[in-house]
Amino acid sequence: MPYASADDLPDSVRRHLPAHAQDIFVAAFNSAYASHAGEADREARAFRIAWAAVKRLYRKADGAWVLR
Repeated sequence: MPYASADDLPDSVRRHLPAHAQDIFVAAFNSAYASHAGEADREARAFRIAWAAVKRLYRKADGAWVLR
């Protein structure tokens, strides 16, 4: 299911990512979800793609996500 905004993200994502990273996650997830219509693992694939998009600009340091 696509997300209308970062406020709609699961708590596990919202609690850990800064606002900008959440926006990246939403955009990547929604795009991937639309691109993989009709595939059985659509949602799981969209989550993997969204996390990969976040990891391009952010890294985890001392338990927090920070810009690279």
